[in-house]
Amino acid sequence: MEHDLCALSGTALARMIRERRISSREVVEAHIDRIRLANPTLNAMVAERFDEARAEADAADARVRREPAESLPPFLGVPCSIKECFALAGMPQTAGLVSRRGFRATADATAVARLRRAGAIPLGVTNVSELCMWMESDNRVYGRTNNPYDPSRTVGGSSGGEAAIVAAGGAPFGLGSDIGGSIRMPAFFNGVFGHKPTGGLVPGSGQFPNAEGAARRYLTTGPICRRAEDLAPLLRILAGPDGIDDACRPIALGDPAAVDLRGVRVLSVEGNGAVPVARELLEAQRRACGWLAERGARVEPAEFPGLRDSLEIWSAMMSAAATTSFAAHMGGGREVNAWVELLRWAVGRSEHTLPAIGLALLEQVPHFYEGARGEFIARGRALREMLARRLGADGVMLYPSYPTVAPKHGRPLWPPFRWVYTAILNVLEFPATQVPLGLGAEGLPLGVQVAGGHGGDHRTIAVALELERGFGGWVPPPRWG
Repeated sequence: MEHDLCALSGTALARMIRERRISSREVVEAHIDRIRLANPTLNAMVAERFDEARAEADAADARVRREPAESLPPFLGVPCSIKECFALAGMPQTAGLVSRRGFRATADATAVARLRRAGAIPLGVTNVSELCMWMESDNRVYGRTNNPYDPSRTVGGSSGGEAAIVAAGGAPFGLGSDIGGSIRMPAFFNGVFGHKPTGGLVPGSGQFPNAEGAARRYLTTGPICRRAEDLAPLLRILAGPDGIDDACRPIALGDPAAVDLRGVRVLSVEGNGAVPVARELLEAQRRACGWLAERGARVEPAEFPGLRDSLEIWSAMMSAAATTSFAAHMGGGREVNAWVELLRWAVGRSEHTLPAIGLALLEQVPHFYEGARGEFIARGRALREMLARRLGADGVMLYPSYPTVAPKHGRPLWPPFRWVYTAILNVLEFPATQVPLGLGAEGLPLGVQVAGGHGGDHRTIAVALELERGFGGWVPPPRWG
């Protein structure tokens, strides 16, 4: 029974709880047992609230006995996990920063509160990269998280703990955030589903650090799930203004079930022209295109030369939006001396990780003079307009998530900019759904991201649902499957 419960979607578990075929307490206990089994290897859940979750499960079961099923919240009694950068009342919220060690949230972030109102029961918070700004989930507060398919490999970042615990069966879904691929890369490396919403669809209130200016639309909050059928219901719960995040605006959400694949155009883009993609990932993307074509979609190979400038465009648009330096975030408001921190790191005495120090150093390099930055911002806007025009009202784009399968720990530092495959979609503000496509030759997850035009979240999710039918979706790691 524990094995079955730890493989089902949140939607299926909620239905079973409402129908009194299983209790919330049994579901919660099964996932706690799985976390206890897997987490010593993964180091994914960094603080737990199991006793509180048991009490909330008992309360959910009492409510099921007391109230008619149709009046119950959609995910009543279903366990979940929460990325540690989101405020979850009573739980740590350090974002991997040593100076925040001991800090605990006193209230829930908007997205967390919405999940809890929908009946979900958080089991704990999961690991991140330092200040959520690197693609490996490792920091001086909690240490490093390991991949459930191969512990010698990265889980990605910054929502790496989320994706790892979901992939290991420890939660049917979790809450992540994404400013450069921080939902999609972890979902890819760990073989689960993740959705980066349209910019401005979901409020980011209550997370640390938060974005500033236009970057509040680049930083998106969204679900990570082991089954695709949870994506749309969770997105509907999370979406909509909260009166706090004024970058969030009402956007009408369509229904994935209403999408007819025979009316969908699929643009298959196999690279950005700068960083080549591994053969097995391209072959998986082509198989996905073939499956969609067999179901009536119109598949068109496509190239967009503007994607070659992805790094410069993302960097320029992020730089223009920021008012607080990364070095100041590292120092809790007072800028750290990155050169001093580098020396401390070299002798093992720094409180910061090497990627964080490197980013603080990079800020000091005047490689974006105002004129050059303006040029790349203009190129970004032109790319956004071109892609929006090509996607139209019926298109999606299949695009690699990263050039390789999950790399070994530390390997992403050189070369350090391969995450631009996901990052470019943040500053374009397009929705994108990460879809697993089985395991490759090394037993590691394959996958592809499905992007759409603004407000086209339902269309990318519809394609994800179809690809899950064709390729099986999440494959439980052999250790805990």
